[in-house]
Amino acid sequence: MSVLSPASIFTSLQQHGPFAVQKSARPSPPFSKETRQWIQNLRRDSSHVSKYRALRSQLFEFLGIEDFSQINELIHTPTLRQERSNRSFQLISNMFGINGTPKEIRDRVYEYARTADNVIHSLKDKILSPYASFIETTNEIEMANDPIELILIMFDDRYHKKARFEARRKITLMTLAGSIDQRERETEIATKFANFLAFLNSYVWSSELKIGELDPVYLHSTHANSDFHCTHVDVLNPTQAEQVKLVQGEKLTVLKRRRFSSGQKQVPIYVSIRKKPPEAKVLKLLRKNAKNPAIAVDDELGLMAVLDNISDIKLFQHHLTRSAARANSLMVLEDISDTLTESSLYRGRAVGSSQQTPMLKFFARLGGMRVEFIIHTNQTWLNYMYQQDVAHNEYEVKRVFDSGVVELLFPHDIFHLDHQQTRGEMIRFFRRQIES
Repeated sequence: MSVLSPASIFTSLQQHGPFAVQKSARPSPPFSKETRQWIQNLRRDSSHVSKYRALRSQLFEFLGIEDFSQINELIHTPTLRQERSNRSFQLISNMFGINGTPKEIRDRVYEYARTADNVIHSLKDKILSPYASFIETTNEIEMANDPIELILIMFDDRYHKKARFEARRKITLMTLAGSIDQRERETEIATKFANFLAFLNSYVWSSELKIGELDPVYLHSTHANSDFHCTHVDVLNPTQAEQVKLVQGEKLTVLKRRRFSSGQKQVPIYVSIRKKPPEAKVLKLLRKNAKNPAIAVDDELGLMAVLDNISDIKLFQHHLTRSAARANSLMVLEDISDTLTESSLYRGRAVGSSQQTPMLKFFARLGGMRVEFIIHTNQTWLNYMYQQDVAHNEYEVKRVFDSGVVELLFPHDIFHLDHQQTRGEMIRFFRRQIES
């Protein structure tokens, strides 16, 4: 379900429905034409009525008021506003199960605000980098981290429509960040990530290498004119790579590889290990139209590996299983999808994903952890990086646009972006970067 649909759980951010931010924050008189029209729009969908009542109740409880008319007093009375602010942090700490001193609670909530800002920065700095000036957050909203201050800005007509929308957006993203933080504390994800790294260093990687020691190599690849898929690849050492003179359709890509031992053989492997940052998890919740990270974020720990060929991949799978046993844990592989050795195409479930992406993908359950593994050969990894309609940068553009997230966070009537045109331009932008 799209985040832009009427049944979306993010209707409070939609600018095409009854919750849209208006040009003026001043309330219309109760029996005015504008108010009657708004009520008619609200009643067109019974779920909107229920959502409005729930939001109103939450707002009144959080602000400690009984009527919208009391908001103006809060806006213009600093001592009263400070009192409600202090109270709000205690309410938030109880909701998200935050323990600590008042300062520690406040710092944690401010961290949610920084995560909310980082969601926008991550899009502005990459997916929408040529349009940074269009979507840059208003200074006053970026500096505001107090939830009470942000909520009051939403009702303060001294602030422009864009700033009032950004305040609402920041509150929504902070709420998602709080849910993610609570989930991480409940599942002890930081501890599990440290344990996973310790497992790899103690049992998986070759003892002949020091921890963090990497061997640099270069992939010299040739790509088809039609769609830039990889037609041939050679592995070169740094000295050989210095002699290469690239021509049109060729790429030289560096990989810094570890090794693992299989019998007497030392097998090279490039590894990228990740723990999703909070802003990436927030974006995933938005794309999935979900607020519960336990359901929508199932790949908190992940490892992507690149090996020379399928034979080495089979050795790595076997080595992983044996390594887990040496660590006194059974390792079970779940949700296996193998299109490296099978003729069927990868059936990507995510919005914007390509069905032309061969890979071995599975979840490994071991040592109390569930880790996502994505494994490539050199050639399929180069396709994952560079091929038209497959490259990861293109995929990132498609999924944030096609899921409706860009329109939700940067609505056209406020940020003046033609989203369909921008989508096409950003795909062409990344294609030029790849193929130049």
